[in-house]
Amino acid sequence: MKSLMVSVAVIAGLLGAPAVASAAPAAPALSLPAPEGPFPIGVRTLHLTDQQRADPWMPEKRRELMVNVWYPAVPLGRAPLYMTNAESAAAVAGRKLDLPPDTLSKVRIHSRENAPSLPGRRPLVLLSPGAGNNRITLTSVAEHLAAQGFVVAGIDHAYEAWATEFPDGLRQCVACTRPNGPWPAAIANRAIDTSFVVDTLLKDRRWSIDARKIGMAGHSAGGSATAATMVADRRIKAGVNVDGPFYGTVSLDRPLLLLASPIGEKHFGPTWDETWPRLTGPKERFLVKDSGHSSVTDAALLVDQLGLRPQIPPTEVENQYGSIDSRKALDFFRDRLTGFFKQWSAR
Repeated sequence: MKSLMVSVAVIAGLLGAPAVASAAPAAPALSLPAPEGPFPIGVRTLHLTDQQRADPWMPEKRRELMVNVWYPAVPLGRAPLYMTNAESAAAVAGRKLDLPPDTLSKVRIHSRENAPSLPGRRPLVLLSPGAGNNRITLTSVAEHLAAQGFVVAGIDHAYEAWATEFPDGLRQCVACTRPNGPWPAAIANRAIDTSFVVDTLLKDRRWSIDARKIGMAGHSAGGSATAATMVADRRIKAGVNVDGPFYGTVSLDRPLLLLASPIGEKHFGPTWDETWPRLTGPKERFLVKDSGHSSVTDAALLVDQLGLRPQIPPTEVENQYGSIDSRKALDFFRDRLTGFFKQWSAR
């Protein structure tokens, strides 16, 4: 999985290369773009344990997941931290940034922590991040979908992201130290993770989820996991693969959208070409011109707000963020995913 590991960077792909120390220690104010939609947003963080499975990276442990659930909510309560203080400190130290340790915990977001859910039966969208990335990197997409009336579950796959905080502390990315390790098996395990999350959410009375209206999207390894989950679990009615390779034999009769970057075409195009004839449902493969591999994430926007783009090697900038305006890219992905799921999984 060497080509996919190009996307791995500390703080979920946020900072593509170590930054040169800056003269000013104060961090600029950071914020995500406001979602567009009629609903205020709540967010809850869940710690889930699948007692039926050993963790593939730590076989002596049961499989644990951290999940953020964004949803239409009564606008009560405070905004949560974007990243926990421990995650932020680990990210800043890991990349040798001359920034306060809590910089990435202070990113302004638009959800209210543990706000009461609004009544109504809702469609569900599942989000799976890229290798090395945690669920937080897809917050802008998640908030936008929730403001449009979806319940959105972002899944952190344990030991596959840099410095994700669990109740017992930070967990590092074991998978990231094994670029040639058992990634096809790990993608299949992500599919099991996702089905477990669906089972859990459908039983949770805090959300009234319509089990007939479930979609999934993923970035990079999460895009691979989206296809694998659709093969394994027919409850997933439609899926979006953002710049992820296909592994093994993927045959689907349900809608699938493939959103590609130029670097993704270079690395993963052969797997897309090989799989395409076996996708017999509605399908589209769309090249997002001038985008980078991480343009769907919050990464490029925050890199620009921090003023780091000039300090990152040009090749890394081109591969990860491209030349597209970071806000324009996020707006495109948010609108495209919303339209796709409204058309294919929520109706």
